[in-house]
Amino acid sequence: MAERILNVENLKVDIPVPGGILHAVQGTSFHVDRGETLCIVGESGCGKSLTSLAIMDLLPKKADRNASKLELDGFSILDIGERRMSDIRGDRMGMIFQEPMTSLNPSYTIGNQLEEALLRHRKVNRAEARDRAVFLLEKVGITAARSRLPQYPHQLSGGLRQRVMIAMTLMCGPDLIIADEPTTALDVTIQAQILLLLAELQREFDMGLILITHDLGVVARVADRVAVMYAGQIVEEGAAKQVFENPTHPYTQGLLECIPIPGKTERGAHLGSIPGIVPSLVGNLRGCRFAERCPYATSACSADDVALGIGVEDGHQYRCLLSTEQCAENLKTKVSA
Repeated sequence: MAERILNVENLKVDIPVPGGILHAVQGTSFHVDRGETLCIVGESGCGKSLTSLAIMDLLPKKADRNASKLELDGFSILDIGERRMSDIRGDRMGMIFQEPMTSLNPSYTIGNQLEEALLRHRKVNRAEARDRAVFLLEKVGITAARSRLPQYPHQLSGGLRQRVMIAMTLMCGPDLIIADEPTTALDVTIQAQILLLLAELQREFDMGLILITHDLGVVARVADRVAVMYAGQIVEEGAAKQVFENPTHPYTQGLLECIPIPGKTERGAHLGSIPGIVPSLVGNLRGCRFAERCPYATSACSADDVALGIGVEDGHQYRCLLSTEQCAENLKTKVSA
């Protein structure tokens, strides 16, 4: 049995706003095993980034985080206090943010920032920390690594800054890395290089990886398992092959319809789209969050909350009242149309 690195059960994030309480994350549950890549995918505002910040305990002060279980390597990290949590962040788990220019301190050199991560959590001297920094900069593909240490973030390109962030995250050899859309600010060529680099490093260091993205093309290339989020909830979860070959929830089906398929989608043909808008998550919420946009919704969908149920294949779950047979038939009808 694979070693469980992260276990999250019934995670909720509520934020007070002028109109009431914003239920940003609503009862999310998932896990990550050692050596596994879990991709959390969904449109902007669905709660992906807040989920990652909740795991790291980096939410805004006014946000309220609750969970039935939040464990790292079998140890509860729920409500352990900022001092103990700061000992874990950067040591046993790390995070790679979207924009490295805002994550790196412009006033300190690359070397100082890399060394600080190791000096904070390990009993090593400055020379040992510097050697570790050079080793990891070379590992992430930065040439003449030692000469980069005196440089400042503004002297590096976006791709190099992101590689520095990855090296910094690896300084203490964490068990878990959370990458929050790490390729958003980079051009397509550099995006592919960074994704390939993350996959190689994960295999080499045998870490768990949570990759947060809205790009299903990225998911298809690197994911072992996929969790699809919509309006603060996971609406479908399963192995990447299961989700891509047998999408069950109507929202997942709609997302995949929006992607052009080389060799199948004709030039000039209309791409799929999902009508309507995301519902407000402020106040009392009831029923399926996707009901107002779903072509198969009935009155029962809005009556009560819909639980995440088990599909036909092992480990494949979806949040819908339709049976797996009905969902498969709906998908077949869409494809033939």
